[in-house]
Amino acid sequence: MSLRKYLTSRVFLVQVLIAFAILATLIYLFMHWLTFTTDHGHEIAVPDLRKLTEEQVQSKLDDLDLDYVLLDSVDYRSEFPQFSVVEQDPTPGTMVKVGRKIYIKINTSGFSSVRIPDLIEKTYREAVPTLKALGLDEGTVTYVPNLGKDMVLEMRFKGRNLKVGDRVLKSSKIDLVLGDGKMSYQEEENAADTITAPIE
Repeated sequence: MSLRKYLTSRVFLVQVLIAFAILATLIYLFMHWLTFTTDHGHEIAVPDLRKLTEEQVQSKLDDLDLDYVLLDSVDYRSEFPQFSVVEQDPTPGTMVKVGRKIYIKINTSGFSSVRIPDLIEKTYREAVPTLKALGLDEGTVTYVPNLGKDMVLEMRFKGRNLKVGDRVLKSSKIDLVLGDGKMSYQEEENAADTITAPIE
């Protein structure tokens, strides 16, 4: 039998159909196996772990066949209980597979302290970002007669003057005393002369 006749014969067509059937069956079995091994369609919504202790996190995730990894602690946040979760990844509501690890960060026990920077004779616009970068908040701003407009003359905390290097807790409100820029150079010199003039 010639090749042309064989390729157009019923025997060849039957063999091709059998080969396609076998291939389709293998593909179906492979996809079924892949779905089973990856647990496709059996996903779990990540619970909200924020404000839970590490022990509560472990108990909650064990019930869902999930795991967790403690990354580190973060600076104290007053809106969260001490030693509770403040951040998690993935976020609550994310669909994950069984056994997925949830990464968490824990709140510390309290505010840490920071050193007061040298803001004297800095401008108000320079001082505020510096305070915020250290985790401090801007308190009351008062103005006194001075040549330098919006120049920091004093830093205060709860009524007491602060010196450079003094320690305060993070999130403390630092009051600033600024120059109003209304005093002329001559008036400032006269004021200084009055202060330093010897008493007769």
